[in-house]
Amino acid sequence: MFFRAILITLLLCTLLMGATRLSAQEATPTVDVPLVPREFRAVWVATVDNIDWPSRRGLSADQQKAELIRILDKAVQLHLNAVILQVRPACDAFYRSSIEPWSIYLTGHQGEDPGYDPLAFAIEEAHKRGLQLHAWFNPFRAYHPSAHGPLAPNHVAHTHPEWVRHYGDMLWLDPGDPNARAYSLSVILDVVRRYDIDGVAIDDYFYPYPISDKNGHEIPFPDQSTYRRYRQQGGTLDLADWRRQNINEFVKQLYLGVKAIKPWVLVGVSPFGIWRPGYPEQIQGFDAYNEIYCDSRLWLRKGWLDYLSPQLYWPIEKKAQSYPALLNWWLAQCQGDTPRYVWPSLYTGRVGDGAWPASEIVHQIEIAANNPTSDGCVQFSMKTLLANKNLSDALLNGPYAQPALVPSCPWLGGSRPDKPCVQVETASADNGITLQWYEGSSSSSNLIQVWVVQMRQQATWQTRILPADCHTLTFASDAKQLPDVVAISAVNNYNLQSDPAVVHIPQVVAHKNDPSHGTR
Repeated sequence: MFFRAILITLLLCTLLMGATRLSAQEATPTVDVPLVPREFRAVWVATVDNIDWPSRRGLSADQQKAELIRILDKAVQLHLNAVILQVRPACDAFYRSSIEPWSIYLTGHQGEDPGYDPLAFAIEEAHKRGLQLHAWFNPFRAYHPSAHGPLAPNHVAHTHPEWVRHYGDMLWLDPGDPNARAYSLSVILDVVRRYDIDGVAIDDYFYPYPISDKNGHEIPFPDQSTYRRYRQQGGTLDLADWRRQNINEFVKQLYLGVKAIKPWVLVGVSPFGIWRPGYPEQIQGFDAYNEIYCDSRLWLRKGWLDYLSPQLYWPIEKKAQSYPALLNWWLAQCQGDTPRYVWPSLYTGRVGDGAWPASEIVHQIEIAANNPTSDGCVQFSMKTLLANKNLSDALLNGPYAQPALVPSCPWLGGSRPDKPCVQVETASADNGITLQWYEGSSSSSNLIQVWVVQMRQQATWQTRILPADCHTLTFASDAKQLPDVVAISAVNNYNLQSDPAVVHIPQVVAHKNDPSHGTR
């Protein structure tokens, strides 16, 4: 049956390619089709405390779906190409899970079925629009104080209280417990197996940010028993190095685990924007390396991720936390034997609260774009992009004027998809010209993600990025609206692009109007 399907596909492509030649029998001139820009343009969609979506807990399934569609439509309008949706805020789920309970931020009651699968719906609707959907997990936070509700019986704090630590007004999985790390890893890999996501992302909550008592003294994280057990079993690392090793091991196993299941699924980490004060020299501020035991520079250098999105949540002109200085430093860390991407997260919300002008975000994007080793940014978060028209206009009139493809990752391998098979339909003069295309390969390793349609008119090229289920494009019969060249290429799940299939529209029109030829 499989080989029969391949034979049918090849026969169909041959026939369709023949139809294209019939539409343009004259010799076709060579066309240099320009490369489509490659730039990661993403937005964080936070669900904890209903920051971005749903707008409040307790909305009906239809109301939640409508809000999410509005988010995705806005992403398309702004020429974004990825949405990073928070699906596990605190050991809970925005998807059907046999491991963890439904999130309280959906219905107002942890464990209550919202009546649909939000992640499955988000993936389907994102892909309909040619957007990637990355699933965002918080690996160790087990309870957030904004929940204001009881934990479900199947929450990990009830099923495995020995893994959970109270710290301030939150609950945390103890990263020092190997069973807790394995549990969190199993939750993420369960989603990778069951859902057609394009990426996995984790944020900056590893060990918790330190809190102080009423006298200003830092409260230690209560992992004394876990560390004692480690030393009793022969461990020799001091407390800080042991904590860093726990997080390093988790990040490494996450990357290896995802790639063993679906090697094309991107793995991203979004740490605090400063690795350590003094790196680079002018930088001051929080020491993530020593305070939350996050050695994100190591992960970048080891290649335990596909992209790092450091939270560069400071303005360009603030010298002690300079956005351009930090960006350049991070970019310099990933140019060794294991090159990876650095796509900084920007504090778009500061425009929404009036602290920054829209031009601050635009300039930060432009600084990244003008760096030859940088090719992407992530906005935090969606609420501001939805509400702030000035910012939307500034993006569309500036760095996001044209669409872009997600960069490919050469280290992931994969093969380029075949050139599409294109058929030209010219049956009716009133209906103009319709292009119809199909994938040139039936191989499951070349799952088409989007189609790239490039059109040349009066020496100017325009690009449209269309979803995988779109296979036709019609041009009006008015000659003034017709491009002279259309090039169609396929982009697969590895973000690899095929050679373009090129159609010369004037030759099609001439063939259509030639009374000695029939039309198709």
